[in-house]
Amino acid sequence: MPELPEVETVRRGLQPVMEGAVFTRVETRRPDLRFPLPENFAGSLQGHKVESLDRRGKYLIAHLSSGENLIMHLGMSGRFTIEETGKSRPGGFALAQECDPKHDHVVFEMAGRTTARITYNDPRRFGFMDIAPPDGLETSRHFAGMGPEPLGNGFSAQALKEALTGKTAPIKAALLDQRVVAGLGNIYVCEALYRAGVSPRRKAASVAGKRSDRLYGEIIAVLREAIEAGGSSLRDFASTDGALGYFQHRFDVYDREGENCRRCDKPVSRIVQGGRSTFFCAACQR
Repeated sequence: MPELPEVETVRRGLQPVMEGAVFTRVETRRPDLRFPLPENFAGSLQGHKVESLDRRGKYLIAHLSSGENLIMHLGMSGRFTIEETGKSRPGGFALAQECDPKHDHVVFEMAGRTTARITYNDPRRFGFMDIAPPDGLETSRHFAGMGPEPLGNGFSAQALKEALTGKTAPIKAALLDQRVVAGLGNIYVCEALYRAGVSPRRKAASVAGKRSDRLYGEIIAVLREAIEAGGSSLRDFASTDGALGYFQHRFDVYDREGENCRRCDKPVSRIVQGGRSTFFCAACQR
């Protein structure tokens, strides 16, 4: 599932053609994705302008001139592609395979600074779209209780320490809890814990003082580096222009089981926590 850096990469790709643009036509080619599309979904969007396009955790949010909010989640394999009038697809870098058009489920036609057609393709259909009413965004089922944005002002070393206080769950599980911090997923938690020298098995409450300060800093650093690299492309992820992410080439531990640790040359280990693979160095992470 795309994590914060991948979703932010998509947001930045969509922003130039969506912000300030009007939905001139919305086509839904099936009544549902992961969940049924909202009643009168197309009618709620057509004729309205996107005032701004934001991200909250792993969600995209288009704030509409109607006051409503379009919420979009990529799921496992969701992907947006943009066709701008008079522009060809860029080249010169690695591109993902073309989307199979039989999985094109939602099409937005936008008119703003340019005229664009935005197609949402999702082979597995784990993604979804929803409409939140005015003033109902933070209390919606998607965001109620969600923790602070790790790259926002609400997240700090002290906030992380307070969120972990009293938690007996392993630190890996605590960081994946979207109520602790929004947007983190398996890849970047593994990478941040490695960089901070913290064992994924350690109880969350025991990560305090210098450990929590360092972990906070490494969470910020790994997310910023991943965004700069366009995210990580392991299976389905690609940006809106078809470009693949490159951060997977910088992984220290994720998906490197048996390979040498970059610090001590001992093999990277893999365990399963909460049904997910955890990659770490037993020698470097305590």
